[in-house]
Amino acid sequence: MRGVHHIEISSRYLKYEFDLRRNITVIRGNSATGKTTLVEMIRTYSEIGKDSGINLSCDVQCRVLEGNLWEEQLLFCRNSIVFVDEGNDFIKSQKFAECIKNSSNYYVLVTRENLDMLPVSVDEIYGIKSSGKYGGLEPVYHEFYRLFDFENNQTEKYPVKPDKFIIEDSNSGFQFLRRDFCTAH
Repeated sequence: MRGVHHIEISSRYLKYEFDLRRNITVIRGNSATGKTTLVEMIRTYSEIGKDSGINLSCDVQCRVLEGNLWEEQLLFCRNSIVFVDEGNDFIKSQKFAECIKNSSNYYVLVTRENLDMLPVSVDEIYGIKSSGKYGGLEPVYHEFYRLFDFENNQTEKYPVKPDKFIIEDSNSGFQFLRRDFCTAH
């Protein structure tokens, strides 16, 4: 599965709309910003469908992966967008990293944990920004924002200011630049 996938999910009061560009996207942020609500809406739509009052529009199937049987769930999941909410400890495991490496799925990982074993692009780490009125019956619109935006030189408005980054090139997968500093004289 390659390319950009556009997702719109909404209920009577909430709407999320975003694009996924790579196979791993991370959503971070403080409590009560809508991260778990997004995953719960996808889970509810997957279980009940349109009768849930939730509308989901995407060119591929969206699923939620959770619990102790995650490996069995993943066996039947191909060419889908898989959402994993925080609290699922398996996302920190090497076994999960290996499953992602050999998968045809895209993954949206909602977590505040460090995922050192996964090849996450710095361009695909997001937070959720809300706009709209909470008190009325108007939908609240949620959009993703990049935590790090070096392409547009917009790093000053982001809450995280790291000293160093280790990045990968778009075709590297799990392999990073290795440089030998041996010189023969």
